[in-house]
Amino acid sequence: MVLVAAQHPMMRHGLCQLLECEQDIAVSAVTDGAKSLLDEAGHGKPDVVVLDRNASDGSRIATIAQLRARAPKTQVVVLTADDPPTFVQRALTAGALGLVEKDAADQELAPAIRAAARGKRYVSPRVASGLETLQRTRTDERLTPRETEVLELIALGHTNVEIAHKLALSPRTIETHRAHIHSKLALQTRADLVRYALRHGLLGVSDPGS
Repeated sequence: MVLVAAQHPMMRHGLCQLLECEQDIAVSAVTDGAKSLLDEAGHGKPDVVVLDRNASDGSRIATIAQLRARAPKTQVVVLTADDPPTFVQRALTAGALGLVEKDAADQELAPAIRAAARGKRYVSPRVASGLETLQRTRTDERLTPRETEVLELIALGHTNVEIAHKLALSPRTIETHRAHIHSKLALQTRADLVRYALRHGLLGVSDPGS
C-alpha cells in the first residue's frame, strides 16, 4: 500500500493516476501536508510513502526522519527537482530509500516504489550522477556539511531568506554560515562562490574554465 503526499491537487491526482496503471501497486491514501502525512502514516502504516517536494510544511529532511520514527516499517520515496546533491545525501541519511526525478516519474516512480517496498535503494540516474560527483570531488575540508549545502544554494541563486526556508533555519543563521564560508574560502563575492562551486563539482556540472 502506498501513501501519496503532495501539496497541489493536480500533482496528487496525477501521481494517483500514474500508479493506478500498475497492477501490483495500490494507493491507500493521499495527503497534502506534513502534519496530515505523519498522522496518516502513523495510523495507516503504508508500505511506502511518496513524498513530493511541496508536501512538507518545513524541512523535507525533518519530515523524512519523522516518518521513519513514526512508522519504521514504512519506506520513503522522494520526488526531487533541481535539488542540490547535498539534499540527496541528507535525504538518504535521514532514511529515504528512493530519490526520483519528477520529470522521470512516469518511468521511474513505480520501479522505485517496488524497490523501496523490498528494502532496496533506488536513485534516478541523473540524481545518482550528481551524488557521485559530490562524493568524488568534495575534498575541501574547510567547510562543514551545512556550510557546503548553504554554498550550493547560494551558487544556485537563492537568497538568504529562501535558503533559510529550504533548510528550516533562521535568516540570521544563514547569514552567519555565509560569513563563515566567505572567510574560510577567502572569497569576497557571490560570483567567486559560484566559480568555487563549479570547480569543485558541487552543482553537478564542471567549470568550463577549469
